[in-house]
Amino acid sequence: MSARAHCLVQLSVAGALLTLAGAAPPAAAGQGHAVPLRIATYNIHAGTGSDGVFDLDRQAAALRALDADVIGLQEVDVHWGERSQGLDVAGELARRLGMRVSFAPIYSLDPVTAGSPRREYGVAVLSRFPVRSEANHEITRLSTQDENPVPAPAPGFGEVTLKVRGVPVQVFVTHLDYRADPAVRVAQVADTRRIMARERAARPGARQVLLGDFNAEPSAPELGPLWRELRDAGAGTGGTYPAAAPEKRIDYVAVGRGVRVRDAAVPEEAAASDHRPVVTDVSLTRG
Repeated sequence: MSARAHCLVQLSVAGALLTLAGAAPPAAAGQGHAVPLRIATYNIHAGTGSDGVFDLDRQAAALRALDADVIGLQEVDVHWGERSQGLDVAGELARRLGMRVSFAPIYSLDPVTAGSPRREYGVAVLSRFPVRSEANHEITRLSTQDENPVPAPAPGFGEVTLKVRGVPVQVFVTHLDYRADPAVRVAQVADTRRIMARERAARPGARQVLLGDFNAEPSAPELGPLWRELRDAGAGTGGTYPAAAPEKRIDYVAVGRGVRVRDAAVPEEAAASDHRPVVTDVSLTRG
């Protein structure tokens, strides 16, 4: 082969390689990499432990020990009253843990004293990642503040959207009805599925996580519809309530498509609340 022909062959091979490289998707190098995330849920009983003592230092220490990136909280007081010393429990815990907070009140009542902050109670999300958006959705509730309540839409189904190393994540936190009659929980599960489906359609590709105290065990018929779209990440772990000697598992981390469960546990925290927390390590797929 002449020197000129040899040079033309080299140029053709180089050109083909450049063409192949140019045809590759720009994000291909990162699309296959899963993103790790540690998620937890905890019904904090407004900061009061299983011994009946309000102790926010103890509560913060229990949360810190989870070493979670995102934590869903239930039974959260914000200037509610004497039981939590009138504190903004959501804000205090966020400050002590160095995390962002999004609070979704179920109840927002006028203060006892004019000029004081509103008395609020609900759910919250603590996050190590910036909160890109937040919402407080309504689901069916039977109010504990009305003398003769009837099931009606009420707020307290919180949602935050996070960007976790490039992956959008919709985190929902809830507290379902506690009564033995499952009728209200049936309605709440239907509301939850409808809202999560709507939010999923509004943000294609976002990963979804549902955290909360469902006040029902995994096999409860009213929870059955949830498991059509979500996976119970804590399946096989221990009980969560009551904290001192758990008899049942009613607290959940549930994950949607594109979220792979790597590990889950119920830490042996028996004092900081009347529930035990659930902590789960997951991987988020990209794209």
